[in-house]
Amino acid sequence: MNSGVAQLGRLDVVVANAGVYADHAPGWELSDESWQRALDINLTGAWHTVRAAGAHLGAGASIVIVGSTNGVKGGAAAAHYAASKHAVVGLARTLANELGPRGIRVNTVHPGSVATPMILNDRVYAKLCPELPNPTREDAARVLAQRTILPVPWVDPVDISNAVLFLASDESRYVTGIELVVDAGLTQKV
Repeated sequence: MNSGVAQLGRLDVVVANAGVYADHAPGWELSDESWQRALDINLTGAWHTVRAAGAHLGAGASIVIVGSTNGVKGGAAAAHYAASKHAVVGLARTLANELGPRGIRVNTVHPGSVATPMILNDRVYAKLCPELPNPTREDAARVLAQRTILPVPWVDPVDISNAVLFLASDESRYVTGIELVVDAGLTQKV
């Protein structure tokens, strides 16, 4: 990082985007290894990213940490994932308070289901449609579409990128300490 800053002159944006969500099980059934892996990647990875960049950031810089809707509301069979993503919110809020006086903004983006391999895979399809012997992407889409307010099963990766881009840009120059949820209404559906 030091050589990049030396070559380019400064660092304006940091995006900490890491996530692992494996071993779907009730919290008391998770192994120590599964628990620790989720925290190491989802939380400690974000912290390492921000820590490495912190000394290079100046006024007007933006840090965006990618969380999850599980970091806003939790979810079944996801204790390790939800705990790590809730912790990311606490990390971001603390950093917003610590770095705000230096003119540095810190925010989180919380995707719901996104059309990536993390959601679009046979293991998730089977979890979403346990009554079917070989559920397909279309079967999973029907289930996920019932969970959102907007009539879509998931958002596209570009929707998350656009949210990150907004928070990284000067268009959000007075936005700090927020949780920007991009989930087609998943967390708001009653």
